[in-house]
Amino acid sequence: MHGGHVQAFSAGRGQGSEFLVCLPRLSLPVSTLPITAAPSASSPNKLRILVVDDNRDAAESLALLLEADAHHVFVAYDGVFALEKARIERPDVILLDIGLPGMDGYSVAQALRQNNEMEGALLIALTGYGQPDDQEKSIAAGFDEHLVKPVDIEKLQQLLHSYQTSAFLDRHNRQLEAGIETASTSSIWR
Repeated sequence: MHGGHVQAFSAGRGQGSEFLVCLPRLSLPVSTLPITAAPSASSPNKLRILVVDDNRDAAESLALLLEADAHHVFVAYDGVFALEKARIERPDVILLDIGLPGMDGYSVAQALRQNNEMEGALLIALTGYGQPDDQEKSIAAGFDEHLVKPVDIEKLQQLLHSYQTSAFLDRHNRQLEAGIETASTSSIWR
């Protein structure tokens, strides 16, 4: 799945074994590499993202990748802490592993969807479960998207960009509506 290969070598019984695992290096086009310092986390076009995965290395690696795109990222390693972190930080996007110990990702998603403050958040299942029935369970639990590990970074970035664009337009339209209401109200009272 990663595009690599594995080789095994041994000089014979009792001589030990050697395993060689080769994985391709992630290469980014020069145009995607940052040339200047990343904007601050409070930048209006960057997202607040909560990464939830009990695999600490996977969670922290994904967080670093997202931070490289100047997003403000929070990490949780279990469902209960994820709910608390979401309540405090109010993320725009939640990348949630389904196979969490204790409270699984489906239960976390359902709890998040019952919280009105999380209504507009983009909820993405990021999981090793990729069968059609797993995707149906994700939708039923309240997930907006279902990505299978190892995550396709380009697909994830496209989803985040689409969400950013729609969220920006929603905010802009609400501001316009508020401005129009204010203008019409003030003209009535003049």
